[in-house]
Amino acid sequence: MRIRTGGPDSAPLLLDLLDGAVAWLADRGLTGQWGTVPWSRRPGAAERAARVTAENLVLVAEPAPGGAPLGICVLADRAPEGLPPAGEPELFVRWLVTDPAHRGAGVGAALVAEARRRARERGAGLLRVDCYAGGDGRLVARYERLGFTRTVSFTEDRPTGPWPGQLLEQRTG
Repeated sequence: MRIRTGGPDSAPLLLDLLDGAVAWLADRGLTGQWGTVPWSRRPGAAERAARVTAENLVLVAEPAPGGAPLGICVLADRAPEGLPPAGEPELFVRWLVTDPAHRGAGVGAALVAEARRRARERGAGLLRVDCYAGGDGRLVARYERLGFTRTVSFTEDRPTGPWPGQLLEQRTG
């Protein structure tokens, strides 16, 4: 596997991987995180994907040059509005999505390792992420297995009801 830097042209890939993740979760009855509607069909999703891939650092995992992408990680210089600021230089994982067909193959771990390396290169001693904390808590546990530590729990009010979230972090050094 290799990890390359993506960019604005990665927006369709982000949407494809998000659609695959929504379908995988929905097939297992795990709809609390993202529901059942594919991301590509959500109002404003294409514009949002274009914006985040243009404005942030994009990492794409591939099996080999030119191979079908295995996953994507979008990193911002700070947390989204509404979350506590880091108080120091950081990279914030805005999206980390892997192809469900390659679940368990280390794609997410490789992307997080590269994110940590890129953060160090930029002088950021902290890598943070927020995620869905509901259901069985498996997503939070997954981030903990990737080296993150829980910091702040929160709840967002969404049209579908309260959405439980967890902020996690890890040092990059």
